[in-house]
Amino acid sequence: MKWLDFLLGRRRPLSAEQRARDLIRAVDAGGLPLNAAIVNDIARQLGLEVSSRARMEETIARIRAALGRV
Repeated sequence: MKWLDFLLGRRRPLSAEQRARDLIRAVDAGGLPLNAAIVNDIARQLGLEVSSRARMEETIARIRAALGRV
């Protein structure tokens, strides 16, 4: 059945760790996340407590530190 998923373009949802790695890779390449809610969601999926008022830069730094522990 994997071939059918491939043909139909279906992909498995990315894990929280993979989403975080993609985010950090994009930030390191010079990109800026446009949606703070997505950054906060990634952080929460990694088990971090994040205030909705936290600065995005701080949250990204915490995600980076969490990936260093994984």
